[in-house]
Amino acid sequence: MQPQSAASAQAIPFYTDGMRIGLLGGSFNPPHAAHRAISQFAMKRLQLDRVWWLVSPGNPLKHGHGPHSVEERAAAARRVASHPRIDVSCLEAVIGTRYTVDTISYLRRRCSGARFVWIMGADNLAQFDRWENWQRIAADVPLAVIDRPPQSFRALAAPAALALGAYRIPEAAAPSLADRRPPAWVFLTGKKLNLSSTVLRNFDGSWKNYGT
Repeated sequence: MQPQSAASAQAIPFYTDGMRIGLLGGSFNPPHAAHRAISQFAMKRLQLDRVWWLVSPGNPLKHGHGPHSVEERAAAARRVASHPRIDVSCLEAVIGTRYTVDTISYLRRRCSGARFVWIMGADNLAQFDRWENWQRIAADVPLAVIDRPPQSFRALAAPAALALGAYRIPEAAAPSLADRRPPAWVFLTGKKLNLSSTVLRNFDGSWKNYGT
């Protein structure tokens, strides 16, 4: 592991070289049961050692519903996660990154011995081509896409999925994803939870009590 500033070292969860780590980024506004279920599903299907929840200061593609402070969202995420192999981090707020591509680049430099996989829902794959420098993300880290009906067809027909079609691996090969040289990605089916933070925000005004 390379030297880090005190703040960034604290924001990077514990890991050891060779560890297989899933990265689940988002605003977590609010965190919910589907985040936890997707993380456990990914750990099992991809044979990951840990999953890191990266609570972002804000999502450049989302407007409105001003997010609660990153500290509030991280605290709620820890209550919802409540799992010994899920770590919650505010790394992006500490190092000042706004885009996923920069966060991944930072982690690859600082944690070069770890084997990262970026986890996203099918809804994110559908708009992946709108992410800042998405081609570099795909070139830097393997991607695991979790099916979120009814987004499947739209996601697999989206520009990014078509552009990366040659690098998709069979679902049966999912346990090897973390060991593959990117670009490489897999579409995982079988997880049917379809909660969204937007729905929860609209349904329940008592956000601060979420997860308690």
